[in-house]
Amino acid sequence: MASVDECAAAITSLAELLERVDPAVRAKTVTERSVSCTVKDLKVIFTGQLRDGGLHDIQVADSAKAQVRVSLVSDDLIRLCNGELDIASAWARGRVRVDASVFDLLKLRSLI
Repeated sequence: MASVDECAAAITSLAELLERVDPAVRAKTVTERSVSCTVKDLKVIFTGQLRDGGLHDIQVADSAKAQVRVSLVSDDLIRLCNGELDIASAWARGRVRVDASVFDLLKLRSLI
């Protein structure tokens, strides 16, 4: 099991990767959305704002209330952020749960 600090670092690295996506791709795909990530085994929730081509204002929160909600265990979060776990296959196998509109899912899938 990864630590809260390791998960925070992984989310920060994911945010940095999003900022390096081709600006033309980002312009077509990124919209302003609130995002939460519930790390089930650590019982911690990270939130942030997806805007301006990146993930901003990342913090630990008390509520997972957001337009895009992701839920997974810490080791899968680390693997996902490191590019070792494909989100689509993890979702299909029930390792990652994503609650979002179909529109948001399609747009986010093109970035990850």
